Order: sequence, then structure tokens, then C-alpha cells
Amino acid sequence: MNIFQLFSDIESVDADAPEKLSFYSRRFFLRKGSKAATAVALPVALASITQEAFAQSTEVQEVLNFALKLEYLEEDFYKKALAEATFNFGADRPVFEQIHKHEASHVKLLQTALGAAAAPKPALKYDAFPDVFTNYQTFLIVAQAFEDTGVRAYKGQAPKLYKLPELTTALQIHAVEARHAAEVRRLREGRVWVTKNESDGAPAAVYAGEENTIQKVDVRTLGPGFSDIVVTEAFDEPLTKEAVLEIVKPFGVA
Repeated sequence: MNIFQLFSDIESVDADAPEKLSFYSRRFFLRKGSKAATAVALPVALASITQEAFAQSTEVQEVLNFALKLEYLEEDFYKKALAEATFNFGADRPVFEQIHKHEASHVKLLQTALGAAAAPKPALKYDAFPDVFTNYQTFLIVAQAFEDTGVRAYKGQAPKLYKLPELTTALQIHAVEARHAAEVRRLREGRVWVTKNESDGAPAAVYAGEENTIQKVDVRTLGPGFSDIVVTEAFDEPLTKEAVLEIVKPFGVA
């Protein structure tokens, strides 16, 4: 492999590689100030950049696989409900058929992006809610919990994709998950936004931290009428990976 091909391969993983290489080589040369330094500066710089780029790639894979596991759960949940539920969806069935198609496309996209590194689909289970496929209201509660969890999960992982092209894809999925959550909430004849940490029958862990009113400053102090209700509805909070995995663990997602 020639040096130009190596540059191309590294840049495909880390778009900032040329700039970093210039920085590393200049820093090394100035520090050593000798011909010997120039002889080893380039290999040292390349090694440093390559290690950073592939470490970053591993982190991206972890984030995408985390998202994939959540999408597996949502896609499987809607597919199973549409095929096996004993309740009558009525006029709402087309809504969930469409949501299932969205989730299936999310799964396919993430699998394609990850390639051989894609995590396998886990053995999913729903016995934490025994009547989820026999009681429409229970189904709606679980659907709301999954969608609201997904929204907060994508938000929590976004900083790890900063300046990477995968961030755009993650945000595109995140926006659709938010629309799903709002639609499910509408079908439950409730508010389409989250008020404080009210769970509306869903597991409380899904809404832990949503009562936060601090966005650098306490937003309640910024104007008249900015109550706890208004402020918590105006801002949605992220969830950590660990918190999300605790929520979905009862459904077989490790």
C-alpha cells in the first residue's frame, strides 16, 4: 500500500486526518528539531491518527448497535402485535402498520451500516406485560414507553457522534421516533408531550429526570408563567445508555 492510499483509507474513517497529520508532524518536528525527527515524525503521526480513527470507529459501532437493539425491539413488538393480537385495532391499525414499516426500515439501515459488526437480534419477550397483546390499552402504554425511551436514547447518544456523518442519520431516526411517540400519546387521548416526569401508566423509569427545569439556567426564572409544567414540557431530557438498558432488559434486550 502506498502512502497516498494509506491517507485515503485513514481519511475515510476520520475526515479530520489531514489536519491532524499536519499538527502531529509539526509538533514532533519542533520538539525534536533534527533530521532524525523528520525521519520518524510521519510514521509516528500516522500511527497516532490511525489508532484514534479506529478507536472512534469502534465507538461508532457501539452506538449504532445500541440503536439497532432498540429498533429490533420496536420492530418486533409492532410486527407481533399486528400478527397475533386478539384485540381489535379498529381505525388505528393503519397507524401501527405504518409505524412498523418505519421501524423495519430503521433496522435494515442500521444493519447495512454495521455490516458484519451488526449485533444479532435478541430473543425478545413481553411477559413483563402479560396482556399486552390481548388488551389494546396495555398495548398503547407499552408502545408509548418504547417510543419515548427511543427518543431519549437517541438524544443521549448524539454527543458520541459529534462531527460524524452518522449523527445526521441518528437525528433523522430520532425525529421519526418522536413523531411515533406523539401519535401513540394522541391515540391514548393524552398530551402529546411529556409533562414533568408523569408516566401516564408507563414504567416510571422511562420518564426519570424529565422533571428537570435547568437548561444551563433555571428556565422558570426567565419569564412570567414559566411553571414547572411549561418548562418540563418545553425541554425533553436525554437518557444514558445504562438507564435505557435497564428499561428494556425485561424485554430480553441485554
